Amino acid sequence: MPSLADVITVLESSYDPSWAEPWDAVGLVAGDPAQPVRRVLLAVDPVAAVAEEAVAWNADLLITHHPLYLRGTTSVAATTPKGRVVHGLIRAGVALYTAHTNADVADPGVSDALARAVGLAGPLRPLQPSPEDPRRGLGRIGELPVALTLAEFVRQAASGLPPTAAGVRVGGDPNRVVRTVAVCGGAGDSLLGTARAAGVDVYLTADLRHHPASEFLEEEGPALVDAAHWATEWPWLADAAVRLESALGTTVETRVSTTVTDAWTAAHSPISDNQIETGVKVNP
Repeated sequence: MPSLADVITVLESSYDPSWAEPWDAVGLVAGDPAQPVRRVLLAVDPVAAVAEEAVAWNADLLITHHPLYLRGTTSVAATTPKGRVVHGLIRAGVALYTAHTNADVADPGVSDALARAVGLAGPLRPLQPSPEDPRRGLGRIGELPVALTLAEFVRQAASGLPPTAAGVRVGGDPNRVVRTVAVCGGAGDSLLGTARAAGVDVYLTADLRHHPASEFLEEEGPALVDAAHWATEWPWLADAAVRLESALGTTVETRVSTTVTDAWTAAHSPISDNQIETGVKVNP
């Protein structure tokens, strides 16, 4: 049975911590490198529901994409939600490891998994290549096997992503024909200009804000597809699990959490499917 240190070696050979942004917090959060690892749970967020799932499944290691303490802390007391997560994991002997922006820019990484999930085929290339290695970088650009209308692509993308309450939002003519697609897992409005300059037909990401998106669409650039942050990063978990299993064999059992940790739990809209397809105006 491999040790936690062995598992970390495999992870960091694919998601080097040196690739993470300076503000990020990646790596081992809790756990003894010498402890044996038999079961590994992978999830996007280190929240209470996920920690409870890890404990209930008797996991030895929880790997999450998002850090537990991104801004640092001076206390892990169980008087806060994050402190209670730490206490619960340590009490049950579950280690916690995070791969965040280093997994975002890896080749393959978070956006590669997202691109495949929404139907892109063939070779992928970074939307914003890394200065150190052009094979790595933020986002990915790829091609659809056949051209689709924007409405058809959105249905395909939505069916390839895990469902969330807010679903998928769309900006652009639903009848527009799209073939070249850029994607970026997680919050991607900082790459709006990059997507336009790349000449893609549609840009799919998460957490798009009203004003940048509105201005972007007014300039007749690519169409926009805005999915839930959690949903755009979740496909990567299966890729990371496969990498662990390939390197460690049957000595380690992996499991991808299906617990939906998107912040939004419900949504309501009076707009019908037909109105979404054709556009809708507010009643006077």
